[in-house]
Formats: sequence, structure tokens, C-alpha cells
Amino acid sequence: MLLDFVATVSAGLGLAGLVMIARWLLRGRLPGWLVPAAAGAGMLAFAIWNEYTWFPRTAAALPPGVTVARTVEESALWRPWTYWHPIVTRFSAVDLRTARTNPEAPGQVLATVLLIARWQPRSAVPVLFDCDSARQAPLLGPDPFAEPIPWEAVPPDDDVLRAACVALD
Repeated sequence: MLLDFVATVSAGLGLAGLVMIARWLLRGRLPGWLVPAAAGAGMLAFAIWNEYTWFPRTAAALPPGVTVARTVEESALWRPWTYWHPIVTRFSAVDLRTARTNPEAPGQVLATVLLIARWQPRSAVPVLFDCDSARQAPLLGPDPFAEPIPWEAVPPDDDVLRAACVALD
């Protein structure tokens, strides 16, 4: 977050500096108010660019074998441009590198689901997926394998379920 702040201020100062150079080269023919306006425009433009490119940059940095399964787009009143084009603020990814199957439980796969959100620490949750019955069970708590397994029904076309069930193929 500190690096984002420094980069935003740098973008504003850089654009303000370019306008100052242009004013000097044009011997003051540009109005003085353009300098702070350029600084503000530079900071705003960088902040918008940074918000919209967070998801593609973060998803591209994931290691091979980690599949993005679901994204959450949001709009906000203080970012009116997001009503035109919402931004991705968080997403779920399935780590297929950790996926395990059990021959005694066909159609089931255990995989780690990564929960990644802007400005939040990443979370990794082991989840047991039943691909045949379209259900899942997050393995949390002191005894994650307690009987009975706390299954949650999910739609058969659920993106996270489909991404995890690729491990069965």
C-alpha cells in the first residue's frame, strides 16, 4: 500500500513537472493552474490504472497449476467510473498442485482454494469437493475431518467446483 501511495504521488509530480517544462518552453503562455491540475490528473489516472490492472497483474503472477476460478467485480460511489466498467476486487483460485484424490472415495478431490483480495492478506483454505454430487466441504477448525462431513451443496456449474474437478481428469 505504501508503494502504491509513492507511485501515485510520483505520477502526479511527474506530470506536473512535464507541464512546468512546457510552460517554461512556451515562456509562460500556458496558465499556471495547469501545473496543479496536471498533478491531480496524473495521480487520478495512475490510481484508476492501478485499480483496473490489479487483477490481471496478480493473476499473471500466480504459479503454473493455480487456476483462477471466480472473480468478484464491484462498483462504488466514490469511483463513479466503476459503474461503467466494474473492477475486480477479489477472486478465488484453485491450486491444482495440491489436489489429491482417494481411490476409496471416487469422484472426490481435496484441493486448496486461495482467496485473494485487494488490500487483504491471502487465505488458503483446504476444501474437499465431491464432483459427482456437486458439493463441497471447507476443512476448517480443530478437527476438519470430523464425522459427519459438513457438506455444502453447490450448483453443478459452480466455477470453483469445476476448477477443482479438473484434477480428476
